[in-house]
Amino acid sequence: MEGALSTVTPAIDDIVSVIIEFLAELQGKTAADVRADLKDGGNELPVDSLLIVEILTRIEEHYSIAIPADRQSAQATRSVQAFARAVQEAVTERQQP
Repeated sequence: MEGALSTVTPAIDDIVSVIIEFLAELQGKTAADVRADLKDGGNELPVDSLLIVEILTRIEEHYSIAIPADRQSAQATRSVQAFARAVQEAVTERQQP
């Protein structure tokens, strides 16, 4: 049920796993390799700006959300944890009436 609207807000760890899976797929690596890269780099996203756009697009489609193109969102893409929190916040906002 990918992309289906849900009333359950995903946990940060679940969002991080999705981000890592997308990073691995787009970089031709395994998820374990990406996790090792992140551990070595202090959870910074090891990607260039074009890859970030692709990740954002996939995350938005996966969670049926829109991440605003603002300074706060741009800063969130520098860290997997911060990006996951931004995704979780967007999911929560989408669920509000």
